[in-house]
Amino acid sequence: MSVDFHHHQLSNGLTVIGEVNSDAHTAAVGFFVKTGSRDEDPAVMGVSHFLEHMMFKGTDRRTADDVNREFDELGANYNAYTTQEDTVFFAQVLPQCLPPVVDLLADILRPSLRGDDFEMEKKVILEEIGMYEDQPQWRLQDALIETHFGGHPLAHRVLGTQETVGDLNLQQMQTYFDHRYSADNIIVAAAGNLQFDQFVQDITVATESWVPTGAMRQYTDPQPIDYSQSLVDPKLARHYGALIWPGPASQDDQRYAAAVLADVLGDTDGSRLYWNLIDPGLADEADISLAAQDQLGSFVAFFSCDPGRAKQVEAVLLSTLDDCVSSIDVGEIERVKNKIATDATVRGENPAGRMRGLGHQWTYLGRYIPLTDEIRRLMDVTVDDVRQVVTDWPFRPRTIMRLGPIQAPKN
Repeated sequence: MSVDFHHHQLSNGLTVIGEVNSDAHTAAVGFFVKTGSRDEDPAVMGVSHFLEHMMFKGTDRRTADDVNREFDELGANYNAYTTQEDTVFFAQVLPQCLPPVVDLLADILRPSLRGDDFEMEKKVILEEIGMYEDQPQWRLQDALIETHFGGHPLAHRVLGTQETVGDLNLQQMQTYFDHRYSADNIIVAAAGNLQFDQFVQDITVATESWVPTGAMRQYTDPQPIDYSQSLVDPKLARHYGALIWPGPASQDDQRYAAAVLADVLGDTDGSRLYWNLIDPGLADEADISLAAQDQLGSFVAFFSCDPGRAKQVEAVLLSTLDDCVSSIDVGEIERVKNKIATDATVRGENPAGRMRGLGHQWTYLGRYIPLTDEIRRLMDVTVDDVRQVVTDWPFRPRTIMRLGPIQAPKN
């Protein structure tokens, strides 16, 4: 499979990148807006996610019904999502449908933001927040992130809270949109069967009225400390636990070895936690993942179990972390590298998966790394590299949060 990478920056500062694969049968495009909950003032927490919803409510050229109908007429596989760090709008279509879907996506990124739509969608989001508050895993996750990051912007909830979303007004949203949804804060990424020069021309026409604002992300270092807390909800039937501690950032070359370490310890199948907790029936769930973010990162562990086994499960998890350096061997490192490489290759063979990878790569690194180079860097990871990650990021300082029907005993 031969691919060619292209990069172009428009005069208004908007970045356009593309990986062309003439053998692909589809094309995928995504608008990556470098804004998320960490870029919000506390008083407007949730505005990024709220804006994502509002993008589909109509523009000066299209009604909300027009937007939905045109996506369907193009046969598009489309969606959008908001995270702590970005808001992304994307679609995958047949190659001949790429120009009209580019026009459609660019148009919805300039929404009308009408008052009636704002008030109606606010009710939807408040219901969504309430729905997630009823899910113990989400409640625990919110408590974990807020406690670990304290006053750092990464402590912000992506959905916001009942209070911040309830108090948000349309002018606050408009001000946030005008500044953050600027040409110089957006990357348009494409992958698959496309003509890049034509793609750039289509993007240029669709975004010629967009202006730069100099929007920047503010970077501060969080100050986590060792801390643990137990929350009680008598209505629950299971016990839930979560841990978080610092790890490599998206810009750190240790991210490859850190990803291997996380899978060795806590992949959902075949990992240390699987054999120590899931296979013997001590826990229902147990996993560890790497959250490599912009200029900082974290490892996050999660487990659920019978309340009577809470102390035992947490002790086994902590013991698994403590024992990993001395017991990690070449065999399990090679197994995990092959698994991660296979997953990355499968995603890379799909234009939509490759488009998302390109967009995030450029957002964090500002440069292109071919998939073959990514796989090579992963496969070059050694046992010593993994052990060095543990030395540099030694599972501390860590925050431990527990949620269950009874007060969980501490280890």
